[in-house]
Amino acid sequence: MAATKTAPAPAPVRVRPAGRSRLSPQAQGLLALAVTVLIWAAFALSARALSASSLRPADAALLRFGVPLVVLAPALWRRRRALAAVRPAAALKIACGAGVPFFLAAMYGGSLTSAAFVGSIVPGMVPLFVAALVVAGGRGAPRGTQAAGLALIATGVVALVWRYVLPFDASVLAGAGILLVASGLWALYTVGLKEVELDPVGSIGLLCLPSFAVMALLVLTGGLPSGLASAAGSDIVLFLVVQGLGVGLCAGLLYAFAIRRLGAERSSAYGSLSPVLVVLLAVPLLGESPTAAVLVGVPLITAGVFLANRRPRPAAGAPAPS
Repeated sequence: MAATKTAPAPAPVRVRPAGRSRLSPQAQGLLALAVTVLIWAAFALSARALSASSLRPADAALLRFGVPLVVLAPALWRRRRALAAVRPAAALKIACGAGVPFFLAAMYGGSLTSAAFVGSIVPGMVPLFVAALVVAGGRGAPRGTQAAGLALIATGVVALVWRYVLPFDASVLAGAGILLVASGLWALYTVGLKEVELDPVGSIGLLCLPSFAVMALLVLTGGLPSGLASAAGSDIVLFLVVQGLGVGLCAGLLYAFAIRRLGAERSSAYGSLSPVLVVLLAVPLLGESPTAAVLVGVPLITAGVFLANRRPRPAAGAPAPS
């Protein structure tokens, strides 16, 4: 009997476990940060648009901090013990860095300047402030291309405000100074996120709970005026979507996620690319025309961001940084 040829056994099919992402942790962080940058651009535009809306800053803040609390209430209740265990110093960095002080500074500074200023100064100066906090914490000072990048960022901000020095424009310069305060506060928040053992949902709760309570108290006692009862419905919907759902919920979750994937310094550097997007969007949406100062300052800030984010290549034979 002739020998029969047996068909080769089929190669085993590898099944990817359900729910496992194809993206590396770094790619996940970059994707989360890209969406965050888009939301930050919307925040800068809304900060400028607030002065022309029927809402007051307190109303926008109530929407910003209240909406995430409503959406995440069940999840935050399950995390109540973890929230209560956060060290007061770290909690204060988060509550001040992105809470009421930051929000009011960004809104008021934006009302005195332009969307380009908000989108450039607030995120653009964050790497400088983060680097200062890192040095103050005992780590080495920036060197090489990172130091050059930080210097370019500072030069770009100076270019933005220089034309308002001569002739002197007290309103714009005051607004720029307030935006610098907001940027420093955000850097404090960025560093604070690395000091807490909370997931992104818990981080949002740690920020929004005290912030909403403070804003509600200020409004109820008359400390800040509110026009929410008589505001136009379109304004309420716009700020609910942009500030409450966008900045308050989505950006809070995504930025906290990016911090844990990329680190505080890299996240603040990548996030500083939003000025270009803000300038481009402000033209059709707000009717702002880029000035010569903006056309010079924003590219300098952007170039500084790229340099500040570069990491030196390890020498031959040296282990790559983990």
